[in-house]
Amino acid sequence: MSGGWNTIESDAGVFTYLIEKLGVKDVQFDELITLEPDELRQLGDIYGVIFLFKYPTGEKPSDVPKDGTFDHDAANDIFFAAQTIQNACGTQAILSVLLNKDGEVDIGNELRGFKTFSSEFPPDLRGETLSNSDLIREVHNSFARSSPFIDETTRAATEDDDVYHFIAYTSINSTLYELDGLQPAPINHGPCTVSEFPEKIIPVLQRRIARYPATEIRFNLLACVRDPRIRARELGDQEKLEEEEHKRTEWLWENALRRHNFVGFVGELLKGVVRDKLAQGEGAYEKWIEEAKGRTRRRAQQGQ
Repeated sequence: MSGGWNTIESDAGVFTYLIEKLGVKDVQFDELITLEPDELRQLGDIYGVIFLFKYPTGEKPSDVPKDGTFDHDAANDIFFAAQTIQNACGTQAILSVLLNKDGEVDIGNELRGFKTFSSEFPPDLRGETLSNSDLIREVHNSFARSSPFIDETTRAATEDDDVYHFIAYTSINSTLYELDGLQPAPINHGPCTVSEFPEKIIPVLQRRIARYPATEIRFNLLACVRDPRIRARELGDQEKLEEEEHKRTEWLWENALRRHNFVGFVGELLKGVVRDKLAQGEGAYEKWIEEAKGRTRRRAQQGQ
């Protein structure tokens, strides 16, 4: 049994560089701010979307989905894997899109080999194979936030936790599928060509969001698209190319910060502050502590 999986953020930069480390070429993720077909179309060639939402704890599996219909035959004809391990759903949703776009997308030798190896397996065994892939797990974990206090690979979620879940939507064989490893089969949402995807996916997402109270706003939607830098170069759009290159630079910096453990830095910073207060003379350190206690008490009183 391989090691555990950490949680990763629903972030375009995280997802983009994760798939590149897995060997996927010329694919990018972009965050969608509105549920508008035009916003999707403006992104160019779209391979699918990844949707993040708060998972309703205590919800029991059903023989009939709340929207669409289960397609058990498709579970063996397309790449669909059951989710068999905690925290892997982000990467599993990504692969649910990309491994069903092999031919349209260069998924690289490693993922192509994984797909070929697992293609004859049933969904539950595919899920086990994915969960036990050292390569996929190590790349996934390399994009997790550094946490010196909690080992998420061994900690199980409890009923008190807010649990979030990733699922994928994509057009396969002119059908709109919802691919959720916690469901028994792919969910068929009706006919949908690749060109129709921007129009067909929006009402499906709207119906899912409508199941939640109006106060629930914690959703995130990422589109899996052809690297927009390619089109910018083809069109000679230097402004767009520079914009995308700047975005990539920012993503690299943000990903580096995610992986860095700042506990040591904060500890050294506090030591420096204490040394400075002690060097100011007798009583300066004690005065600083008392002032801090006073500010804390005032904030507590204001919050009551």
